[in-house]
Order: sequence, then C-alpha cells, then structure tokens
Amino acid sequence: MHRAGVDALLLMTEPEVRYFTGFLTPFWQSPTRPWFVVVPSEGKPIAVIPEIGAVCMQNTWIDDIRTWPSPRPEDEGITLLVDLFRTQLPTRQGKIGVPMGPETSLRMPLSDFERLRDTVLPAQIVDAGAIIRTLRMVKSEAEVAKIRHICTIASDVFETLPQHLHTGMTEVDIFRTFKTAMLNAGADDTAYLVGGAGPGGYGDIISPPRTRPTQTGDVLILDTGAVFDGYFCDFDRNYAFGDVDDAVKRAHATVYAATEAGLAAARPGTTCAALFHAMNMLLEAGGALGNTVGRLGHGLGMQLTEWPSNTAHDTTELSVGMVITLEPGMTFADGKVMVHEENIVVRDGPPELLSRRAPAEMPIIT
Repeated sequence: MHRAGVDALLLMTEPEVRYFTGFLTPFWQSPTRPWFVVVPSEGKPIAVIPEIGAVCMQNTWIDDIRTWPSPRPEDEGITLLVDLFRTQLPTRQGKIGVPMGPETSLRMPLSDFERLRDTVLPAQIVDAGAIIRTLRMVKSEAEVAKIRHICTIASDVFETLPQHLHTGMTEVDIFRTFKTAMLNAGADDTAYLVGGAGPGGYGDIISPPRTRPTQTGDVLILDTGAVFDGYFCDFDRNYAFGDVDDAVKRAHATVYAATEAGLAAARPGTTCAALFHAMNMLLEAGGALGNTVGRLGHGLGMQLTEWPSNTAHDTTELSVGMVITLEPGMTFADGKVMVHEENIVVRDGPPELLSRRAPAEMPIIT
C-alpha cells in the first residue's frame, strides 16, 4: 500500500472481506445488505457491517467493529465510512483503494458508491486491484492444505462414482448421487456442479442436469467446484456409458496429453501465456477445431475462479504457492467438445497435483 500510495483499502465483496478478517458465513447469499472492511496502511482492519453480523465478526481477529441497523436504504453504512476515512486518512487529499479491474465488482448500490466518492472529496478513490491480486494469487501453506483436502474428497468420489451409476439414469439422478456422495465424504458444500451427457460426446459444459435417460454410447462430464472451510476445488472427470467411438477416445487422449504438457510447463517464472501455448500445441496437433471456453485454466482458491487466466495474452508469471487449474478443452467434432481439468500448486520444481490424476482412459459405466 505504501508503494502504491494508498492510505486505506475499502473492501466489500465476500472473498476480500473473508481474506482479511476470516469472516465466513453463508449470509452473503442475501443481497439486501452491504458489508465493508477498511484496511488502513497501518494497524488492523476495521469492519463496518450491519448489526446482524456483529456476533459472527466478533469470532474473528477483528476487534474494531462498527455497525448500523440495516436494512436502512437511506444510509447503508455511508456515514460510518465517511467518519472512518476522515480519521484514517493522513490528509484530506488521501487515497482510498478499491478493486476496480477485471474480475472485480462493487457489492453496494452504485448510487451509494457515487455518494461516498463525492462525500470524501478531495480524497480520491483509486484502483487497488493490483494489490489484492498480488496478495491472493500466492497461497499460504494453510490455504493450500484446505484446497488439497477438498481436492482429495472430490478425487475419491470421482473414482468410486461408476460403482453407483448405471446406464439409464438421468442426469438429474447422477448429479444428486454425486452431491450426496460429496457431502457424505466430508465436503461442506458442492456449490458448483455442471456437466451433462450426450451420444458420442457432449456439447455444453455449464448447464444444469436434464431428465433425459443416459444411453449406451453417451459420454458424461461432471465438473465440480466443491468447498471445504471456504476454499474450492475445481476439476472435472469424463465417463463413457458402454463403449465409445474412436473419435471420443482420440479426443480424450488429446486433452490428457495436453494436461501432461501443462504439468511439464508449470514452473516458477513461466508465464500463463507460455503455459497456454504448451497445452494448446497438443490440442492443435490432436485435431482441435477450436476451444469455446476461451482459456485453458485459471487461478483457484477462495473463489471457484480467480486470477490469473491461462490465455495467450496473460503474461502473469507463475510463482511458488500459486494454485491454478490446468483445463485443456477442444471441439473435436461438430457440436462435440472434450474438456479435462486438474488442480495444481506451483512449487520450486515440478508442480504438486492437488487433484488425483485422472486415468488415461475414460472409466466405463455399464
């Protein structure tokens, strides 16, 4: 913050508030109330939150908790924030940092943000996205342990799943079976589960399940973002119902080989762009007709997807402690895609697989 000339950070989204305070609650599902944490350039963070959250926040390391009776649309914490900044800024010309760039959002009404910005003048509200990205992209070993734990749970469930499925089950039943198994295995939640099955392959990887019964020759993908203690895993697995044709087998072998290339390339100092090209070369050599996902992996942690992105234009350098996904995907026929994903942490040398490596050949469901 000193290097960036920022006197205080104003944070209001769930992962940022939790990162700096440890405040973990599902109450974020309600959009009625805004929540704020101010991180001064010196001293501990200060919570400015609705009264309903005071007891939960008191369970964290934060001891300066300022509240108001929300909902109160005419003043949802703005007066408290203004008073706080007037005491925290060294001069009225100070700078308040708010994340503003890609993959950020304001979790407060725009009208309230504009009111705050106008009221704190001549202090400036500036972009602090780079500060937050730098902090959150590199995980502590405690954070890695949580991600490793949920990856292990999901790996176990993925490996035993064929024992609980059979041809003729609907996608709805398959999804319920998977979610139930995840909860029984120790996941806190399976917040994200998408995928589907189709004859000779699938064409969509983000839809909810359908009631269509599976058939011999179908290919199934399940992509899960499950949670343990506020940290996500994010990887998928592919399955075949009965036998599948050679085009499907070639596509699966191609994305598997591309993942191997990603594992070989993921070293400290390698850029995300170089990592993308290492995987994409294998996809193109394997006959890929394109990739509708737009990237071949991303950061992972307190959110299902975080910075950076494995794209041709992202020059972010990998650092020891970064947790990322390797997610090569390809269109291998008209309306048919194949996607494969693993979770890794960058180490000083070869990366550590957090998800257990998928089998080279698709498991068969009878």
